[in-house]
Amino acid sequence: MSRIRVLIADDHPVFRYGLRALLLTEETMMEMVGEATSGEEAVTLAAQCLPDVILMDVNMPGLNGIEATRRILAATPQVGILMLTMFDDDESVFAAMRAGARGYLLKGAEGDEAIRAISAVSKGDAIFSPTIARRLMGYFAKPDPSPPPTNLFPELTEREREILALIAQGYTNPAIAERLVLSPKTVRNHVSAIFNKLQVAGRAGAIIRARDAGLTKENT
Repeated sequence: MSRIRVLIADDHPVFRYGLRALLLTEETMMEMVGEATSGEEAVTLAAQCLPDVILMDVNMPGLNGIEATRRILAATPQVGILMLTMFDDDESVFAAMRAGARGYLLKGAEGDEAIRAISAVSKGDAIFSPTIARRLMGYFAKPDPSPPPTNLFPELTEREREILALIAQGYTNPAIAERLVLSPKTVRNHVSAIFNKLQVAGRAGAIIRARDAGLTKENT
């Protein structure tokens, strides 16, 4: 089984040292393929090293981690990006998700938690630290006080808007297929079309777009 190729992008030498040491403890399943000290360098090394996972700091001099994430995923969408930062404010969390990051961990996370997150992200899963997960749950549980626009996402078909609304409510593809009496393949095709039309990297980005627009099942 091939090892997970990890690129570290952080402008703090001490923190990079700690991540290197952590990866060495898991050298049978992970290998570090490069270190970047800025967003620009992260974009360059991502193209050169072709990592499976990038550990990306949010705040770096020059090009920040959020914009670097957008640029990297535009060129290599298969890369899993895990944001590591000291900040857990809503703006940073949702900006990272909109950019296509698959996970968001605070820098104070335990080593075992970080290793599990790297492994999960390398498999295509989305993962968030418990603190961040609670913030997300609280955010999506809030009722939207403002009435939604009358014409939401005109680029989507009526069926795609219906499926997007169910995605925003947390339905999985199989659950959507069962609810709408569609084949799983048809649902997958609709979901892919939704992601392409909304220009989002995955489910998390689509959920945020739907939530921001006030889309609910009743609005479809």
